[in-house]
Amino acid sequence: MDLKPGSRWKSAVCDAQLVVVRPPKATGELQCGGAAVLPIDDPAAPTGAIDPAFAEGVAIGKRYVDEESGLEVLGAKAGKGSLAFNGAAMTVKGAKPLPASD
Repeated sequence: MDLKPGSRWKSAVCDAQLVVVRPPKATGELQCGGAAVLPIDDPAAPTGAIDPAFAEGVAIGKRYVDEESGLEVLGAKAGKGSLAFNGAAMTVKGAKPLPASD
C-alpha cells in the first residue's frame, strides 16, 4: 500500500473516501471499517460488514491522524466505518489555537 501525499482511497465496506495529507513514517495498512482501503479507481463496490470496533464513521472535511506513524488523512466523503492504521484507531485532528490578539 503506497500512501503518497495526494493519493485517494476508498473504503471496501462503506461509502467513505479519503485523501492522504501526510504519509506514514513506516509502511503499513490503512483501514476503514476493519478492512483495508482500496485505490479510488478500483471498480469494486463496497461490500461486507463493518467491524463493530471500527464503526464510528468518517466525517467529510475532518482530518484523521495516527500519532505513532505520522499518517494524516482527510475525509473526502463520509462513511459509516472508522479509520485505523495497522489496527490502531486513528483520531480526529484538533484545530490549532489561534494566537491571542491583545
